[in-house]
Parts: sequence; C-alpha cells; structure tokens
Amino acid sequence: MTVMIIGGSGFLGTELVRQATAAGLPTAATFATRPGSAPGVAWHALDLRDPERVEAVVAEVGPRWVVNATSGESDWAVTAEGPVRLALAAAKYGCRLVHVSSDAVFSGARVHYDESCLPDPVTPYGAAKAAAETGVRLVHPDAVVARTSLIIGDLQSVHVRLVHDLATGTRNGVLFTDDIRCPVHVTDLAAALLELAAGDASGVHHLAGPDAVSRHELGTLVAGRDGLDVTRLPAGLRANSTLPGALDVRLDSRATQRKLHTTLRGAREFLAMGALGLRGRADRP
Repeated sequence: MTVMIIGGSGFLGTELVRQATAAGLPTAATFATRPGSAPGVAWHALDLRDPERVEAVVAEVGPRWVVNATSGESDWAVTAEGPVRLALAAAKYGCRLVHVSSDAVFSGARVHYDESCLPDPVTPYGAAKAAAETGVRLVHPDAVVARTSLIIGDLQSVHVRLVHDLATGTRNGVLFTDDIRCPVHVTDLAAALLELAAGDASGVHHLAGPDAVSRHELGTLVAGRDGLDVTRLPAGLRANSTLPGALDVRLDSRATQRKLHTTLRGAREFLAMGALGLRGRADRP
C-alpha cells in the first residue's frame, strides 16, 4: 500500500511525507533538485517534462496512491503538461491519483466558486493549472483534482515568510486589502489529500478554509500569532497595482468537507492557536 508524493521535498510535499510516514504507510517521494530529509522514505529524482522518466519511476515504485503536490509556477511544460504525463502513467499502472490544483484557475468574476464552476483563468499560471486539470481528468477519469488556496504553516510558507520579511523590514512591499482568498493550513490540507487518496472519490474537490480574508488581514493574523509588530505591515490596493490576477476568489469547500473526517479550519482559527508552525497537530491521514 505504498503512497508516492510527487514534489515530496516542497512545502506541501514535506508535510504529506511527514503524515504518510507517521501513519506507517510505505512512502516514496520525488524531487526536482534535492531530496528531502525524512527518514525511511525512498527518494527518486523526477523531471515531469520527461515522459520516459515519469513512467519509469511510477513503474519502479508501483504505488497504490499518487499525490501530485508539485508546482512549476507558469512553466507550461511542468505545470500544464507534466501532470498529464503523470496521470497517463498512473492510469497505466492502476494507481489512484490525487492532483493538487489551485484557485488560480478562476478569474474572480463570480467571487464564490464551488466544484461545479468551470475554470476561467486570467494569468499564465492559472491557465497552466486549468489545462492540467482538463488533461488529468481526460486521461485518468478516476483521478481526484483537488483545488486549494493559500497554504499557510511555518516559515516554509511563502505567505508567512513574506509577512515576517515585511514586519522586520527585510523586504519592501504591501499586503493588499482587496485581494481575498480562503487560506488553508498545510497540516489540514495534507491530511485531506491523503484521505481523498485512500478513498474512492473522483472528480473535482475543493480544499480551502471557510474564512475569506484579505492578504492584509491574513498578514495581521500571522503577525499576531508569531509575535510580530502588526503596525509594520503596509496596506495597499491590488486594484491600483499593475499585478495581473483575480482580486476576490472564494473556494466553497462545503461539499467536499461533508465527505471528509479531516476538518479544514479557517485562518482565524488556526492562526489564533499560538506557536509558530503547529507541527504537532496530528490529523488522521
């Protein structure tokens, strides 16, 4: 009953590996540049742009479950095409596949998005993620496509690191008050992904927290949790900037939440719980 984590040395991948091994699951993981440090894990170098290597790794590991937690940003070959190569291999060798997607597939035009909403991306990254969703579902109809939002945890989270840098004056920038998302804690997300992998669900699922917060409110919550000076967090409007992308995208995860034992907590809850990281919280995988 081996589980294979694609992108196991990344932020989300590291948590997936931690929870899988803690649950006693035989675990394999892939990396693009360097392996992770988790003991007892079989690490495999993998470039999702290489179809022969993708198939070879899946064939060698022979996993029952595959969770794709990679992110190639707007690199089309990695973010759009790579997951389809992985899905082809997973389908060929009879593996369950959970592919992690993003709320970036939406434009924000309707604000509230449930699992029935079709992608309408407005950025290259969102377009690549939307293309991957379509390709994965075409070649592996039993796969799960799990859309999520801002992933929060310790300083390995880019969002948390930004807040720390702004509060300590090591980076310039602002936190937008009109850029709204539904953040999720990395431990909740990893537990939910492993739960979906172990089940029999297929199709699109949303895995985001229930609280819709702006980037600035999220920053103040992180600062409060981590003992930073909230007054040093500059605020601004994304609408006044030149940055592309949606303003207000709120993933409605209620339908998926009803199917899960794992609770997807809201940002106002998990960022009020104290110590940086919350690594000791053990959701069931």
